[in-house]
Amino acid sequence: MGLGLSVLIAMKATAWMLLYLFFSRFGFTVLAIPLLYASLISWLVSIASHPSIDLPMLLGKNPDGTFPILSTIMFSPYLYFARAFSMARRFLTGEEPYSQICEGLYVGGWPASPRLLPPGNPAIIDCTSEFPRIKEFKRHSYLCVPTWDTRAPQPGQIESAVKWACRKRARNQPVYVHCAYVYILG
Repeated sequence: MGLGLSVLIAMKATAWMLLYLFFSRFGFTVLAIPLLYASLISWLVSIASHPSIDLPMLLGKNPDGTFPILSTIMFSPYLYFARAFSMARRFLTGEEPYSQICEGLYVGGWPASPRLLPPGNPAIIDCTSEFPRIKEFKRHSYLCVPTWDTRAPQPGQIESAVKWACRKRARNQPVYVHCAYVYILG
């Protein structure tokens, strides 16, 4: 399966720390301080995303999919890195934004724009802790189940999401379940 999120973010934190030490050693303190901050935030996210801790609420994502301004500022090194990585990954791999599982049910990655949503004004189940709900999706029914990438929601969250999706499907509304990325199995 590869490395988990906590290990990857810890590696990124270490890289930021090494850059901080390099620049500060040569007297570039002003340039080095943001690198130290990015390193410390990455270490915090790495610890919070470890399977034994699993604390996605750390980032402060609201039930409506927005982030408080303080969370956005505080965790900006991680949040904006994750968003840039997601968009670059999608661009470089050419992956499809979603797959249809059965009639009216779709799964996929974070829809960064309306063109990445399935057709039919779908209800959205958002299983990310690091990606915001896009403003253009305000007219879509929405359920936030904040979950770290490479982790699963808690059983109670899964049960609630399934019930919510069943109510939407009973009204013939399509449902789009998304995590951070589209995963190709096989």
